[in-house]
Amino acid sequence: RRLQDPLAELVKIDPKSIGVGQYQHDVNQVQLARGLDAVVEDCVNAVGVDVNTASVALLKQVSGLSASVSENIVAFRNEHGAFANRKQLKKVPRLGDKAYEQAAGFLRVMNGDNPLDASAVHPEAYPVVEAIISHTHKSIRDLIGQSQFLRQLNPANFTNEQFGLPTVTDILQELEKPGRDPRPEFKSVEFQAGIEKISDLKIGMRLAGVVTNVANFGAFVDIGVHQDGLVHISHLSDNFIKDPRAAVKTGELVNVTVLEIDVERKRIALSMKSAVNANEIKPERTQRQPNNKQPKPTVPLQGAMGNAFAKALTK
Repeated sequence: RRLQDPLAELVKIDPKSIGVGQYQHDVNQVQLARGLDAVVEDCVNAVGVDVNTASVALLKQVSGLSASVSENIVAFRNEHGAFANRKQLKKVPRLGDKAYEQAAGFLRVMNGDNPLDASAVHPEAYPVVEAIISHTHKSIRDLIGQSQFLRQLNPANFTNEQFGLPTVTDILQELEKPGRDPRPEFKSVEFQAGIEKISDLKIGMRLAGVVTNVANFGAFVDIGVHQDGLVHISHLSDNFIKDPRAAVKTGELVNVTVLEIDVERKRIALSMKSAVNANEIKPERTQRQPNNKQPKPTVPLQGAMGNAFAKALTK
């Protein structure tokens, strides 16, 4: 279930149980809970909720819906079947006009009577879409998902006293990519074939990777082996930088050069510079050099105390 709908499952977990920092128990717990709940609510509203499959735990995170109203929505759905459109939500007990106005834009009806019910366009803004349909002479199903055509439209042509330019622009963007996932197209790194463990690496290799963490001293990059490599701040750019976060961010796809490999300590030094000097590349270290230093000779104890210890040891 977490693979099919991660958000629906994660909302069932108390945000404090996920772990938000080592000092979370030292702050005001009421304010912490309020802040975490607000973040979860923002995430749910940004993604949207399929009203025909959502649980009570997910529905109550939608703006305008309380726990009792969420239970009524599920009960109404179980009794009357799936919702065919957003207007049917007004028949749910205790779901008043104000709550409907707040929540309607975040509730989705997939494969319903109106394709707009599956988008983030609020029912109050449907007249704007109708004006676009009248202007373009296309049906709503022909408009949805046609990014190239929609970007040619001028949002200013569809503004009025009720809906300004920002609202119309948001509506056009939603028509370009309708649905529950607001994220852009996911890009994944293609690791080099045959590079699966640290022993497969060679000094000077040029590899593709993804930034997994950024610290004050540099950035860690996953290059397809079990250990992330470190790009020191001095190797993040060809130019001098004070803060690594100015050069890279977590999740960014980068190209790196292998500078140093320490197999025993499982450490990899990388560089993001366009050109690496030969003196910056260190030979591979597979094991630590043995310590050949001779132990220091024992200095004999001097004085009366030393003589006393010596006599005691000879007995």
